[in-house]
This record gives sequence, C-alpha cells and structure tokens, in this order.
Amino acid sequence: QVQLVESGGGLVQSGGSLRLSCAASGRTFSNYAMGWFRQAPGKEREFVAAISWSGGTTRYADSVKGRFTISRDNAKNTVYLQMNSLKPEDTAVYYCATDRSSTVSSRSSHADRYEYWGQGTQVTVSS
Repeated sequence: QVQLVESGGGLVQSGGSLRLSCAASGRTFSNYAMGWFRQAPGKEREFVAAISWSGGTTRYADSVKGRFTISRDNAKNTVYLQMNSLKPEDTAVYYCATDRSSTVSSRSSHADRYEYWGQGTQVTVSS
C-alpha cells in the first residue's frame, strides 16, 4: 500500500506563491512518475502537472504553464509543486498521485492513469 501526504496549502493573496509537498511511503518512490491534480468546488478534478521518475521530463496544464514548477527529490520520497503568480482561479484542493508508469506522456493528464492519491491540501487565493 502507498501513502501520500500533501502539505503546504493555505491562504495567499493574488500574485503570491506557495510550495506544496507530497511525501510518499510504502513502495519505491523513484520507480514511478508523479502527478498533481486539483479540484475546485463544483468542478471536475483537473490535471496540473506531472514529472517522470527521474525528474527529467515534466508536463503542465496550459493554465499553469510558466507559473508552476513540479520537481521531486527521490532521496526524500517527496514531490513538490512550486506555485507562483497565483490567481483566484487557482483556488482548489490540490492532490498528488502516483502514476502506474515511470514516464510522462500526453496521457499523464488522465486521472485514470494514476493509482494512489493523497487526501489533498486546500489552496485559497484571494483577490
């Protein structure tokens, strides 16, 4: 079984920054790609970013490209999401998830590709 625990969410003003962390345990973290998704009230869960097992390949949703950066530290079994220039429309619960694959592709944006999910962390951006 895999456990994922997100942290780092909170309330921030528009234009501000937050760094989310997702700590993994339960299996070899470095073997798998990881992803971040988010879900706003009344909306479906949407893809935010993904990173390959090595960190060498990343993929982003168009809505966050240039503002968010995904990274990972395999020695710490942790994946990060640095969020800059935050906007009110970024308000959502953010989830990390483990991919069934080690690589990133166009399918990395599909939630059904992911096997395990964290409980989520709330990010609220005020205008």
